[in-house]
Amino acid sequence: MVHIGAHTLQLYVNGHLDRAYGVSTSKRPPSNVKNSLGTPRGLHEIAERIGAGQPAGMVFKSRKPTGQHFSECADVETNTNLITSRILWLRGLEPGVNQGGDVDTYERYVYIHGTNHEARIGEPLSAGCVLLRNLDVIDLFDRVRAGDWVWITD
Repeated sequence: MVHIGAHTLQLYVNGHLDRAYGVSTSKRPPSNVKNSLGTPRGLHEIAERIGAGQPAGMVFKSRKPTGQHFSECADVETNTNLITSRILWLRGLEPGVNQGGDVDTYERYVYIHGTNHEARIGEPLSAGCVLLRNLDVIDLFDRVRAGDWVWITD
């Protein structure tokens, strides 16, 4: 469960809270609409898990590892939110809310992923994605599977 206002992601196992992670979500208000750059609400599933075995801090472009740690990137790149370490690509499960048409989370490329701005976790920071510290996203990645549900709420 992602709590946008509380900047947390809670992992439940068999109905019990197993662990919680600090997160950052969108700089913009929550929104499911295409091009809004808001973090989408509602019930989602993990559609794809990308990055298994890559080192912490690995930068991804177009969901492919670049071979660079974020600290090796040019300053112009590190000023942006890079996608690092692991990617959990989300798919909305609510037709007309976060699935299909202009509200499709998967088509918006909304991920849970690592960031090069770990010190800013807990602040609104992204363009719609859910950002975690690199070691946290690796830990989460190793605990979840494709098809697991993700509820995103205010």
